This record gives sequence, C-alpha cells and structure tokens, in this order.
Amino acid sequence: MVPGGSWAILTGAVLGAGLFVAVLAVVGPPEAPVGKPKRQGVSLEERSRRLVYGGIAGVVTLLATQWVVAGAAIGLLVAYWDRIAGSSSAEKRAIAKLEALATWTESLRDTIAGAIGLEQAIPATAVNAGAAIRPSLNLLADRLRVREPLPDALRAFAEDLDDPSADIVCASLLLNARLRGPGLRDVLTALASSAREELDMRRRIEASRKSIRRSVRIVLFIVLGMMGGLALLNRTYVEPFDSVAGQLVLLVVVAMLAAGLMWLRSLAAPTQADRFLVFDAHQAGARAEVEVRPA
Repeated sequence: MVPGGSWAILTGAVLGAGLFVAVLAVVGPPEAPVGKPKRQGVSLEERSRRLVYGGIAGVVTLLATQWVVAGAAIGLLVAYWDRIAGSSSAEKRAIAKLEALATWTESLRDTIAGAIGLEQAIPATAVNAGAAIRPSLNLLADRLRVREPLPDALRAFAEDLDDPSADIVCASLLLNARLRGPGLRDVLTALASSAREELDMRRRIEASRKSIRRSVRIVLFIVLGMMGGLALLNRTYVEPFDSVAGQLVLLVVVAMLAAGLMWLRSLAAPTQADRFLVFDAHQAGARAEVEVRPA
C-alpha cells in the first residue's frame, strides 16, 4: 500500500501542473520577437475542447491504472496531440498562402500590362485572389479606397500576411510605389517564377516529412499499446509501478519518451524563416516605421 501522504503529494503536483497548463492554454505563449513569423493561433474554443478531451482521457487512464503519472501523461498527450505527434496543418496553410501569392502576383503583372497603376490594379485583382490571402487583399483594397497612401497600405498588407515570401513581393511593390520607375512587370514575372519554384520545393519537402510523422505515431502507438495491455491484462507484471518509487521511475520513463518524441517531431517541423520587412510596433506616433533588414 502507498502511504496517503505520498499520494497527496503526487496528486498536488499533478494538479499544480494541470493548472499551469490550463493558464498557459488560455493566456497563450509569449509573443515572438520582431522579425519572427507569428504562428497560427488556436482559438479559445479549440483550446478548451482539447483540454476537456485531455482531462477526460487522463481521468479514464487514472481510474483504469491507478497511476497518477500515467493519467497526467495521457491527458497531456491527448490535449496536445498535434504538438507532440506532429501536424502538417501549419505547413499546409503556408503552402496554400504561397500558392495564392504566386497566382496573385501573376494576375497583378497581367493587369499592370494594361497600362494602369498599382492603385487601380490591386483592387481589380483582389476579387479573384486565393482564399488564403483574399481577406488581407480586401483590407488592402479598402485602405486604398479611403485614400491611404500606397506605401503605408502595402506595409499594413505585409503585416497582415506575416510571411517571409510575401515580404519580397511587398518590398518590390513598396519600391515601385516610392520611385515609380519602369520594369515592374518584369520584376513581378521574376517574383512569380521564384514563388512557383519555392512552392514546388516546399511540396516535395512536406511529402518527405510525412514519413517522419508517421514513424512518430507508430512508435507512440506501439509503446502505449504495450503499456496499456500490460496494465490491464497482466497487472501482476506491472505491480511495482503502484508504489511511489515505481511512479517516480514511470515519470522518468515518460520524460525520456517525451524527449524522444519531441526530437522526432523537430525533424519533421519546417524551419521558420525570419522576415526582413519588419513592422516596428514600438515606434511612437500614429504612423509606424518599417525596418528593412539585410537577409
């Protein structure tokens, strides 16, 4: 039998960790530094649903195994499955944004060929833009309709997209809006070709990363299946884990498994490139400055 005081300590530690995770899920992680692309945020409703599912899975595991560490581990695994086992949703959104950006750049190039300016070409091309960038393009068109200067509107557009590839297009449009020089059509043609090449490369890389994510899930299912089968079908074999020392050993095992899974996940995670067209939010005044950093 395990002393009641030891169980109280373990239960208190798990509850404290759960409270910390709940607060972090509601408040969110610290903001990324300037120049780093912001990750796609998860809505409060989605976070709450994940926490509820994780709590239910943790309680069921605790009741089935009587192991506090196992209950906490399974609860966190279910709540943060996409972060632990890996998810391709963020990269899919980035690829869709890049494809929409390349298509819009080509459309903007063809529209400018009709001898109209950027102020008229941008609203005309926003209607048929891809869904990934259409809201940002509609905001850009609205800014131009209310007579906001084109450079300022393009700066806000770059911030709305928040993508390193979009910074290249926005920087080219910014330079043309200030200098009004010739050759914009050739520049847009080169940018569209470059975006298409990057799109093909990222699709090939994403296809190769799927095998790594699959390996992570296979390893995880095998380990959990073995542990769950032993805990439910051969209780005598795992009886040492019922003690406090056994729970501490199980905690070490879970920590090592989590470290290995996070390492495998990092191999499949895309590299986040730094933006070079940075919006300086700390600039005093109503109008902020834009800092262009060398690549």
